[in-house]
Amino acid sequence: QVQLVESGGGLVQAGGSLSLSCAASGRIFRVNVMGWYRQAPGKQRELVATITRGAITNYADSVKGRSTISRDNVKNTGYLQMNSLKAEDTGVYYCYARTRPTMTSPDDYEYWGQGTQVTVSS
Repeated sequence: QVQLVESGGGLVQAGGSLSLSCAASGRIFRVNVMGWYRQAPGKQRELVATITRGAITNYADSVKGRSTISRDNVKNTGYLQMNSLKAEDTGVYYCYARTRPTMTSPDDYEYWGQGTQVTVSS
């Protein structure tokens, strides 16, 4: 099993910044993809950003240009920096990881964090 522990978030004023981090631990040989998704009240969970082990990134159009996702492969930790926050960035932010449990495992497995609330006040 793999555990994802998120930190950061909270109440932020519009125009401000936030930093989230997510540490993966447990039965991990390699974390192939880390990412962040969010869910606003009454809406479906949506992609925010992902990053591969080789640092290839993918961002939702809504956050592109004002967000940076990064990771530390040694610490199995991912980070999300968001700037110029808007009210529509409010939601629960979930860490996501796709991991390989052993060197010989043929499959990756997906895990989710418990979520951290981000509220942007206007």
